[in-house]
Order: sequence, then structure tokens, then C-alpha cells
Amino acid sequence: MTAFDVDAIDLAQLRERQSAKYRQYPPDVIPAWVAEMDFPLAEPIAAALHAAIDRSDTGYRSTEGLAEATADFLEMSWQWSVPQDRIVAIPDVLTGVAESIAMLTEPGEGVVVNPPVYPPFFSTIRDIVGRSIVEVPMSELDGAYSLDLTGLADAFARPEVTAFLLCSPHNPTGTVPSQAELEEVARLAAEHDVAVIADEIHAPLTLPGARHVPYLTVAAPDARAICVIAASKAWNLAGLKCAQMIGTDETEGIIRRRLPLEVQYGTGHLGVIASVAAYRDGGPWLEQVLGILDANRMLLADLLAEHLPEAGYVPPEASYLAWIDLPGWGDDPAVAILREARVALNRGPTFGPGGRGHVRLNLATSPAILTEIVGRLGRLTPGT
Repeated sequence: MTAFDVDAIDLAQLRERQSAKYRQYPPDVIPAWVAEMDFPLAEPIAAALHAAIDRSDTGYRSTEGLAEATADFLEMSWQWSVPQDRIVAIPDVLTGVAESIAMLTEPGEGVVVNPPVYPPFFSTIRDIVGRSIVEVPMSELDGAYSLDLTGLADAFARPEVTAFLLCSPHNPTGTVPSQAELEEVARLAAEHDVAVIADEIHAPLTLPGARHVPYLTVAAPDARAICVIAASKAWNLAGLKCAQMIGTDETEGIIRRRLPLEVQYGTGHLGVIASVAAYRDGGPWLEQVLGILDANRMLLADLLAEHLPEAGYVPPEASYLAWIDLPGWGDDPAVAILREARVALNRGPTFGPGGRGHVRLNLATSPAILTEIVGRLGRLTPGT
């Protein structure tokens, strides 16, 4: 497979894209917000999609090959052996999260989250499935984050709490929970009969120096737990709509009985085709991307030290989302940054407690574009 030239990526070419990242803001804005990479599509995926179009293969979805490809990828990546009949196709991870909560809890019950965390978690729990939100903020020390196991133990003991929505790797901090941490989560969940829904969409993007541990590999076979994964983040396939839900001995039957057929058939046919190609043949492309992201997270540290020395930043252990503290910039720095620097970042306060004064920056781009982004920020006066 031919490697792509990351230095050849330029904004003029990127602005030809019709996706949300490049259509949300005017052309003078550099978009570094939504979790969408600027890299070209992996050749095996592009070939599979072109072949589908050439044969006019755009009908209702078939999941042929998806479970086998997913199972092989899980085994190869994390030595996680999953029976193929336990892998269920769904449109996207957030749909899987909502359906899992609906299947494993009752209206009004409490679901634990770890802010600062992916903003749609809040609206999904509260507005889509009608559960209450119980916040156990991530522990933070000098910009490094970890699960607050003591806080989780206290929350799980509350009678209204029946589920925990685990984001692993964590978005936006890029933290990868250790095996010991996850084993303790599993022990606490079993002790208090709390269901665990693990959003592991960023797992294939775990960077050098960290190791992703799938939650279901540390949970008991009969645990009330569901994992939701996808190729969408790692291979930039979000618009094609395909993710996978995996249950335990306890929850497999619940998924089969209660997951609505209309949800399963909402999976995109082209999404299935692309995901199979990603899992089967996308490894070399992903390896190159991980190398680029590893270099970019360190480049960002150098750029911030040069242009914004007051910024707080710890390079993420996974994915391409940088969580940056900007002291002295007010509660919501992204607003002024968009207005004055013409750079679109995610607004920290939308991630819940711990998000004030922060921004989330997407570093999955070329080094030149990343350098321009931070340079623009460095020319601003805090609080403008």
C-alpha cells in the first residue's frame, strides 16, 4: 500500500470536502474542532467503496463479513477473543450507548459519567433515554487525568445509580485507563450491581507508550456490561454509519431480544463495506497515522511552549484530541479564539465540570497546519 505524504495536505484541498468539519465555518477559519482527520482515505477502503459504486451496490445493508473481520481485528489488536455471533452491527457508537443504557436501566435511574467528557453523553443520558446524570469528575494532577476510583465507589453505592458510561480511551483528555483501574471498576460494578457501558471508539488510536485494555476482557463473563466500538474514528469513516455492539454472557441475550430492528437496519451498507476493508486491510495506513499523531502531539507541546507558555497541556495517550488549559483566557476561550484568530476549537465548558478555561484541539492534520493554528493563537492577547 502506498503511504500518503502528510506534508502535501493543504487547506485549499481540504476545503473542497463537504463534511461538517469544513462546512460549519467560513473559509477563513481553520477548523480544528470535530473529531475528523485531515488525512486521505486509506487506499483499501477507497477501493472497496469505489468497487461498490461501480457495481451500483447501494441498497439495504448486509452485514456479511463484518462480524468475522471485527473479531479478527480484536484478536490481532488486543488478544480479545469474541465469538462472531456476539458482534452486532449498529449505526454508530452513540446510538449503541443510548440503546445500551435503555436496555440495562430504567427511566429516572442514575448513570455515572466522568467529566470533562464527550458532550453528547449528557444529552443522550438526560434527553434521549431519560436517565439522571451522576458526575464523578476525572482526577487531575498537573494536567494528567485518571479515573477517580474512590469517587466511583461512592457513586456506585448510591441506590439510584445503576449504570456507568465509561469512555475508554477518554475523550477529551486522551487518558488510557490501566488494566488495574479497569479491574477495580469491574469489581465495584459487580459489588453494587452497576451495569457498565464501555465506549471504546478511540481504542485503535492508542499511541506509543500506552496500552488499551478492552473493558470486557477484565469484566466477568456474566457481568452486566456492553462494549461499543467502531472503525469510524481510526479510519475517518463517521459519515458511513457503522459500529459494533458486543455483550457478555449476561447481556448478549438482552441485546438480541431488545435491540430494535430499525436500529440495526440503520447501519449503512457502505459503512459495513468500509469497516470490513479497514479491519482487514487498513493496518498499514493506521500504522502511518499513529506515527503522525505521535509526532504531532509532541510538536504541539513544543509549539505551545513557544507561543503560549502559560498553556497547560499533557500529550494524549490516545487519539488526536488535545485538551488544553488556557489560564487567563476566561471561562470559554474558544469563543474569542474563533472570533479573533479564526480558528475553530471545541468549547471546554460543553464537556461539563472541569471544562472551564479549556479548549479541545484536533491535531490530526499536517504539521504545517498545526503550526499555523498555534501561531494564530499565540498572536492573541488573553481575554480578548
